[in-house]
Amino acid sequence: MLESYIRSYNDAVFETDKEAAMAVVNKALADGVTPENIVFRLIIPAIEMMMAIIEKDPDANLAQHFMTAQIAADVTEKMLEKFSQPPEVIGRIVIGAAHGDLHSLGKRIVSGCLKALMVEVIDLGVNVSAERFVDAAVSENAQVIAISAMMVHTATGENGSQRVRALLQERGLEQKIKLAVGGAPYRFDPELYRKVGADAWAADGVTAGKMIVNLIREVKNDTA
Repeated sequence: MLESYIRSYNDAVFETDKEAAMAVVNKALADGVTPENIVFRLIIPAIEMMMAIIEKDPDANLAQHFMTAQIAADVTEKMLEKFSQPPEVIGRIVIGAAHGDLHSLGKRIVSGCLKALMVEVIDLGVNVSAERFVDAAVSENAQVIAISAMMVHTATGENGSQRVRALLQERGLEQKIKLAVGGAPYRFDPELYRKVGADAWAADGVTAGKMIVNLIREVKNDTA
């Protein structure tokens, strides 16, 4: 029975039909599928499938990226309330758009995927200063700072990722907090992330989830 729900859910997501996807989830619940199975057997595999598609076709439909992430976040939040026991959180990140950048779609996709992957997300919004990123990461005990930049001047600006890296160095936090970046400028120049001092980058919001989970695990291994 679960297999039919998986197929129906995937069809709805890849057609970017949120209403149909939610109907599948509600029907599954009504038929006795546990909230845990909905998250771990429907939601997360759908994200992983989207990751695989994007790795083969970087130009995959942006609407699919966004809808997969949005549905994943919405369903996961509702299902977590119904879990018999609270799930183990993998880690915690702070995310936001770089100083001077007002674009939010990319980080919204990343946040949606991360929530479904059991990562706690603290969204700082847009136009975030370097100091605020670092201060929030420290106060929230986050393993990763994720910075979105959709324009070259916000990706390379003095109060962007380079300043965050400098602050991490000054405060001796480089082993405790990793820096991830993403956005259009990094797709045009895949080596740009190194130039701005980041530890890693992702070409899109969906695969960013996988990259950030890997960084969280790296930090935990280094500080264990």
